[in-house]
Parts: sequence; structure tokens; C-alpha cells
Amino acid sequence: MTSPCTYYVTGGAQGIGLGIAHTLLTEGHRVVITDIDGEALDAAAQRLPHPSQLLILTADVSDEAQVMASLEKSVTHFGRLDGIVHNAGIADPFHGPVEQLSLETWQAYLNTNLTGAFLCAKHGAAYLRPHGGSMVLMASSRAIQSEPDTEAYAASKGGIVALTHALAVSLGPDVRVNAISPGWIEVGDWQKPSRQQSVEHRDIDREQHPAGRVGTPEDIASLTHFLLSKESGFITGQNFVVDGGMTRKMIYAE
Repeated sequence: MTSPCTYYVTGGAQGIGLGIAHTLLTEGHRVVITDIDGEALDAAAQRLPHPSQLLILTADVSDEAQVMASLEKSVTHFGRLDGIVHNAGIADPFHGPVEQLSLETWQAYLNTNLTGAFLCAKHGAAYLRPHGGSMVLMASSRAIQSEPDTEAYAASKGGIVALTHALAVSLGPDVRVNAISPGWIEVGDWQKPSRQQSVEHRDIDREQHPAGRVGTPEDIASLTHFLLSKESGFITGQNFVVDGGMTRKMIYAE
């Protein structure tokens, strides 16, 4: 195994973020997770392996001071920072006509999903540079396709894709930056206890995916681990769509 690295994962208390943290810890790395949900953070502390390799912090990624403080605490605790995963975000798209989308809601999506990524890069780059670090920003398949009335979410995730290649050019060659755009990822088992649910997928759900199934947090975590590692040293500025092929399959209404 390569030497352990220190990784900072926002929105790491549940869902895809928790899956990423679990994989990184299992692979022998040190992990910092941040989240604004105290209940989820408490549950994550009980669920994640290797507690001596884990630091849990409460932080709002849309608040610059909190991002700065949590990054500083991470480096103080573990001595270095090798990678940042910006996963925190408002995950449920607002479903309503654009005429009813309030400016407050619009800005909430952008502040958490997009500005949070910017703040992590702005204040994390200096910690990553000495170690040839890497950033992974979580976008979405909604960055390249949409359903009606999801403007705020789609715009925030599309912004992540553009921010990714801009940062890759600006921070390279010292820091690599890539994005992952998950498709349908089932996170029911990876939520805090009050939100956990067992979900049965129908044949029609599986048939939408050429891979034959809905995705899991582990699918995203394995790619995240690779993109953070030195093994992906010639990859930067890219957006990886991980959706079981769903966005490549033409579906006709019957």
C-alpha cells in the first residue's frame, strides 16, 4: 500500500460523501469529514472505521470563515492535506416552474453547491500544492441533461463542470482538479438513521441503465479514490459521468 494521505471530504456525513469517506478510510488513509447536520455527523462517527484516522468537523461550505477554519483544523490535526473532495450540496432539485423559483432558493443552491467548491479551492490550494495534491468536485449528470423545472440545481452543477477545468488550468501542474457527475445513485442505506430506507428498484428502473442496475455510493467512491491518487497523475480538468450509461441510452415513450 502507498503511504497514507489526508483527505478532506465536505458533506461527508451521509450519502455519497459518507461512502467516499468509508472507502478512503478502508484504504488506509486519514479522512476529515465536514457537514452541517449534527445528527448525521454523530451517526457517521459510529459507522466509519478506523476512528483514530478520522476527524469530524461541523462546517457550512457556503461560509468562507467556516471553510477556512475547518481546513486549518484539518492540517493542524493531521499535519498535511493531500486531497479535497467537495461533495456537500443541496441534493434535491427544486421542482416548480421557473416563474416560482425564488431568488433566495436560487442563491441557496449556488452558494452551497458551487460557491462551496470555489471556497474549498481558494483556501485549500495552498495546503495541496506542496504535496502535488488533487481535488475532486461533485457535479451531476444534471449538468449535461435536465428534466423540467430544475434550473437552480442544473446551473449549480453545470457551474461545477466549468469551474473544474478553470481550476485545473489555474492550479496546474501543482494541483489536479477533476469532477465526477453521478447519475442515479441509491443512497438509502447511507443516510442518517432517521432517513435510512430500503428501496426496491423496479425492472424499468434497471432497464434505463445499460449497466443493468442503479448506482451505489461505492461506485462513486472508487473513482474518487483513483482521481485523488498519484495513479491518475496525467488526468486533470475532466468531468467523469458515472451513470451506468443512462445518459447514452435513448428512451422512447410508448
